[in-house]
Amino acid sequence: MSTAAADDARSEPELAVSAPGNVAAQSGEPDGADRADGADATPDEADVAPDGADGPLRVCLLSYRSKPHCGGQGIFLRHISRELAALGHHVEVYSGQPYPELEPGPRLIELPSLDLYRDDDPFRTPHLREYRDWIDVLEVAGMWTAYFPEPLTFSLRALRALRQRVGDFDVVHDNQVLAYGNLGIARLGLPVVTSIHHPISVDRRIELAAARGWRKIPKWRWYSFVRMQARVARRIGPVITGSESSRADILRDFKVPPTSVRVVPLGVDTRLFRPRPDRARVPGRIVAVASADSPVKGVATLLRAYAKLAAERDVTLTVVSKLVPDGPTERLLGELSLTGQVRFVSGISDAELADLVGSAEIAVVPSLYEGFSLPAVEHMAAGTPLVASRTGALPEVTGDAAMLVTPGDAEELCAALRTLHDAPALRAELSRAALARVAERFAWSAVARATVAEYRRAIAGRGRARSGDPAGAVPPC
Repeated sequence: MSTAAADDARSEPELAVSAPGNVAAQSGEPDGADRADGADATPDEADVAPDGADGPLRVCLLSYRSKPHCGGQGIFLRHISRELAALGHHVEVYSGQPYPELEPGPRLIELPSLDLYRDDDPFRTPHLREYRDWIDVLEVAGMWTAYFPEPLTFSLRALRALRQRVGDFDVVHDNQVLAYGNLGIARLGLPVVTSIHHPISVDRRIELAAARGWRKIPKWRWYSFVRMQARVARRIGPVITGSESSRADILRDFKVPPTSVRVVPLGVDTRLFRPRPDRARVPGRIVAVASADSPVKGVATLLRAYAKLAAERDVTLTVVSKLVPDGPTERLLGELSLTGQVRFVSGISDAELADLVGSAEIAVVPSLYEGFSLPAVEHMAAGTPLVASRTGALPEVTGDAAMLVTPGDAEELCAALRTLHDAPALRAELSRAALARVAERFAWSAVARATVAEYRRAIAGRGRARSGDPAGAVPPC
């Protein structure tokens, strides 16, 4: 949807791109072959069989880009691959650049792209000697025509690689690639389970609403991949997502059959994100982990609220994000006379982020929308009192462990921050509630066991379809 420069909300939107019609045709898929079956939503404890009951699985995880320390894709990939391996399964991760930082157990298989959006040279033009095949040409053509080609081109490379290894895996887990090549992978006979952290159609609506005049045109073109994602989501097989809110958005925007979408909440690494009783919190320190220039993350609202609060209270604000020179956030800092007064940090490790979050007096998730929000859970796991927007999955994730405010309302956000700053007892109460909620709901080992249950369900469904059992039959992908 997790990556090295922590320049967004550890839940970054997963990008994809619409494909030329001839690419869709290569999958052999008629447009109307939408999947009509699936598993019940929201697995409960009874659904999760004891791991190993049917033997270890051979799992292939797909992720077109996997930033290690920010962005939902990379963080999810690192934790789920570690926990699957810890449960005794054989796990191989196929990824494009930036590659993930995997922990011991899973094996990384690199599927290099042309890396056209690398941090130090974005939108670069590759040298002729870098071109290897027609997929590389397609990737550059996509960039030159203003859409993001990596999911599509990664899916085609993954399809090519898996054609040689069909017998090596029991299941393929797509980490929100959602591109046409994935349909070909399903046609190889491999069961495919897809994680959709949230549908990017929501981001498209917010970004287009924020754009003015001619700026809507490149935004519209960039988000033209949404049609591909919706089409693939309907046809690829079972979908898992992190919240009931995201499930509702997937059903509404992608028109996936309700029985195909199940909820498996995401987890938090409590080895890092935990209370630090030996370290005092810094008085007045406010921390947010949110992409500075993405309208959906609400940093503009936070800065307006902070400008008002800083005139009344002795507070500081740290935003974990990369500040783009002369970008909209930097310009807003100037308008609010906050230039040099707000600290932006990026490129920090998970351990450094956990230390920062644990040192804060207050944490903020000011987003206009979240499909889950790993930052919110990380703040809660650290016992940091949290103010979050009343939007998307945030009320579902935080429960009674956060103060909720209207998204986009700087006055209300300022009032909530002021209240928490002035009320140590309320901060302590929210901290206790947050720790209890994390212990009850958000452990990666539980996420892995629930995910394995979805793998087994997909494998069983594929087997019944092959045997001609109508109860388990699925239309060919």
